[in-house]
Order: sequence, then structure tokens, then C-alpha cells
Amino acid sequence: MSLQRNALLLILLTGLLGILGQWDPAFGRLWILPAALVLLGLTYESLRMRGEAVGLRLLGPERWPLGRERTLQFLFVQEGRALVRAQAALQAPAEFAAETRIAPLRLARGETVALELRAEPRRLGRYRWPLPALRVAGPLQLAWWPAHPLAEYTATVIPDLIGRPERISGNAAGEGTATHFGGGSSEILQLREYRHGDSLRAIDWKASARRGQLVSRELAEERRLEILLAVDVGRASALAAGPIDRLGLYVNVAARLAQRAAELDDAVGLLLFAERPLTLLAPARGATAVTRIRSLLAECTVLPGQANPALAAARIRATAPRRLLVVLLTDVLDTAIEELSEAVRLLGPKHFTLICGLENPAIAALPSAVPADALAPYRALAADEYHRTLTGNVRALRALGAATLIERPEQLDRAVLDAYQRFRRERRV
Repeated sequence: MSLQRNALLLILLTGLLGILGQWDPAFGRLWILPAALVLLGLTYESLRMRGEAVGLRLLGPERWPLGRERTLQFLFVQEGRALVRAQAALQAPAEFAAETRIAPLRLARGETVALELRAEPRRLGRYRWPLPALRVAGPLQLAWWPAHPLAEYTATVIPDLIGRPERISGNAAGEGTATHFGGGSSEILQLREYRHGDSLRAIDWKASARRGQLVSRELAEERRLEILLAVDVGRASALAAGPIDRLGLYVNVAARLAQRAAELDDAVGLLLFAERPLTLLAPARGATAVTRIRSLLAECTVLPGQANPALAAARIRATAPRRLLVVLLTDVLDTAIEELSEAVRLLGPKHFTLICGLENPAIAALPSAVPADALAPYRALAADEYHRTLTGNVRALRALGAATLIERPEQLDRAVLDAYQRFRRERRV
């Protein structure tokens, strides 16, 4: 409970009358009147508030794409007094970026009032949304009384996608509009009955309309790739990468690349690794493969050990019978260059390796920044050493035959998709 202006004025009047009573006996006991009004009023409000309740319902998306802002609605309703004044402090789980806001409410009997809170998830997982702190003004406007509405809402944070996944997977797990790139193929060998798992791009819609059933085109030669996404979930993945951590960025890039591969009818698989290889999904085509990959990515957590890409490469080499495009999402600086180099040697020349790492934009900007204090030159020297080490690691990996991308966090997604499209177009794999 916290007092409002009416109660504070009565308390002030009590004090003034008490002081006057010390000076003039005529005012001796007048202070009792406002004091009694305060106590009786608060007692009355306390009794009245026991029977009043504010209802609450939380309305928002069941799934929240990682790193993408969404809106949650708080719906308040009360059935007691004709009009109730209240204040609500809206908040989000600690794993979401959102500004806590305090909003006033005027709740008429039976009417629903909606408040909105925009939040951006920063970590994968399932999170129970905290209820807002709510306080209601008493009928005499003497005090604010806490209210505890009951509501339950759980937000599930999933990997983000490029557009509408319904276009490739037939489910309703995302939003937006899918963009399709033309795949490569040669002449049509024959038309055949549609088989489960065939790409939408393979369907001949005119022939399907004529026959009254789905018909697929079988091509004489198709540029179909097999891709394995190797995602580092070691301790370095907990470092920040813009608004989310590196693991979140890797997961988003992997989910989007899997989506694009399915659109182009390429097979895609997944390997999670830290100190040792963890989960391995063999490359497969179609909606089922993408769904399985997204499910595993959604459950990813950072593990305490240092990632070992060499052991991950050894696992791929031992289990992959055909040539793969191995997309290795890891840190090129914090991971030992010796282990990364060994991973490239183990994968090549049979497999084509694309290593995707991050540049820290804050560190990259230090050498050219205007000195702000006496330590600025030392920070600039450290940043220059960081840049030289990173450049040297990239040069060493490329010399071993691995395509290597080092991008800022906001550019990594686009760079990886562009590289995949380029390799496919140039038949590098």
C-alpha cells in the first residue's frame, strides 16, 4: 500500500493542527479529527478492496523469432466499481530486451483495456512471462492497493527465418514473405507422380491441373548439393554479437540457410559441437529435414568447454559418404587456429569447407578513433594486434583451401546466404 494525495493532505492537516494545539489550547484536540478520518478511510478501503479483483489476460505470439521484436498485449478488466483507477508496470523476462513501462489505467465496469509491450528475445528457450505489478486506487482515493491478477503466458523463442516457412515446410511457425531464387537444372527427363518430399519447385502445375493430381518434373541433371551445418556451441558462443549472443546469431544463420537449401531442393544436415561432437543429423531434403534442424537449433545452449572443430571434422569425415558443403559457424579468433587448420585438412579435399566467423566492430573501430584519455593509445595497439591476428588466421585458412568469411554480426547472415548462392552457381561443390 502507498498513500495518495488525499491521505497525505489529511496527514499534513493532522500535523498542523497538532502544532497549533501546542501554541493555543483552543486547537488542543482538533488534530484527532483528520487523523481519525485517515485511519477510518484506510480501514474502509482495505475492507472494500478485499472483494475487488482485476482480471488479466496476456495475448501474444506463441513463438518469438530470435532477435526480432514482437508485441505482447496485456488485457485488463474489472467487474466491481463503475470506474477504477489503476497503474500497471509492464515488464519482460530477463532474456528479452524491453523497456519496463508504467502505464495508467481507467477501468470501467465490464470493459477491457489493452496495454502493449514490445520486446525482443535475446536467447533461445521457453520463458514464463512475468505478471505486471498492478496497484489500484481505493474508492476514497486515499491509497494505492496492490492487486495480484492471475494469468499465464509462456513465450517460446525459436530460430528466425527469412520469410514464411509455410512455403517450404507447410507449418505456421513464422511470418513474412518467402523469397525464391532460381535453382539450376537442365532439361526435363520425364513427368512422374508427385512423391512425398519433392520440392514445390519440382511440381509441374499445368500438368497437375490436367491430370487432377500432383505431377513432378524429373530432370536429366540437377545441381543438388548436400550441406552440413556445423554450429559451435562452446563457451565462446556466449560472447555478445550485437543485440544477441554468438550462439543466437549462429542459430539464426543456420536456420535461414537450411530454409534456403530446402527451397532449392538441396539436402541439409546439422552437427552441434563443443569440446566434442554432440548431435549429428545426416543431410536430407524437404520439409521434414528443415523441421528437425529447427527443433534441434531451438534447444541449443552454450556449453562450458572450449569448442574443438578438429574433432567435429573427424566425425564428419568418418560418417559422410559423399562430398559435402560444410558450413562451419565458429569463432576464428577465440578458437585455436591449430584446431581450425586441422579441421580443414581433415575435411579436404573431399569436402568443401566454408568457415564463417565474426569481426568485433567496436574493436575494429579503435585504431581510427579519436583518443579520449591516456589509455587510448594502448587500446588502439591492442585493437591493431587483434586485427593482425584475425587477418593472419583468415589467410592461413584460405591457404589450406577453406572459403572463410569474417563479417560484422549484422552482415553475417546475408554474407553466408550470398556465398552459398555463389558456390551453387559456380558449381564449386
